[in-house]
Amino acid sequence: MISIVTPSFNQIEWLRLAVASVADQEGVDYEHIIQDGGTDGVAEVLQSEFGNLGKRLRVFVEKDTGMFDAVNRGLRRARGEIYGQLNCDEQYLPGALAQVVAAFQRDPQMDVLLAGSIVVDENGRYICSRPALKPSLRHLQGGQMYNLTASIFFHARLIRERQLFLDPDLRYIGDLDWLRRVVEAGAKTVTSDFLTSVFSDVGTNMALSAGAAAEAARTRTSNSPWRKLSSAALVASHRVSRLLAGHYSLRPFDYTIYTLGNSPERQIFHVTKPTGVWRNRL
Repeated sequence: MISIVTPSFNQIEWLRLAVASVADQEGVDYEHIIQDGGTDGVAEVLQSEFGNLGKRLRVFVEKDTGMFDAVNRGLRRARGEIYGQLNCDEQYLPGALAQVVAAFQRDPQMDVLLAGSIVVDENGRYICSRPALKPSLRHLQGGQMYNLTASIFFHARLIRERQLFLDPDLRYIGDLDWLRRVVEAGAKTVTSDFLTSVFSDVGTNMALSAGAAAEAARTRTSNSPWRKLSSAALVASHRVSRLLAGHYSLRPFDYTIYTLGNSPERQIFHVTKPTGVWRNRL
């Protein structure tokens, strides 16, 4: 089983899209845990729209101290052997979870799988691609994270045996801090060529805010040998890594997602000229 945890609070319209993208996954045994901070009527809305999922959709409504505390609560309740975090502004592509499970079955020693993502606007229109990239410890220690949360999957032993939970005291960059600690702990991390998820850049995403940048600056590893390396140098080395990985020479493709106003069915989008450049976030 693969367990997906979604933290939520007052984002019911986006949450419905995220839940729908998990509900139509085929060829995989899954559970979807919604850890909500107290949205009025969220359990009733999801029950009315997805009640046929039975035990696959588990909704818990309780106060938490923030998004990463909510994720930890969901992880403690998870029953699967593989975990993933899907935020409300993210979705899975068709067949994504079956590919993830197959990858872990092929490599039982793998601790973390990093797959690819697509970035879209609030209407589902393409912005850029984020193919998987091997995490660089120097960039993570320098406060920079490339891989999007929805494209990161990990084995339950990191939680159950090694107790690598997210830091609930962080407000914005708990995922960056978690991945840094995982890499520092020597976990086996593998990248994959396939796309699993979609991230909606609606301009208000917490991880892309000024607060996230400030928190990253405050929490840089004090003993990192890269702490004095300039931000420009880190960005330059990161772009070289992406160039060598082929991220700037992508082929046309189609993707299907749920969009606001058309949530009952996935909509098809064709990308003629894919790009690895997230222009409005340069």
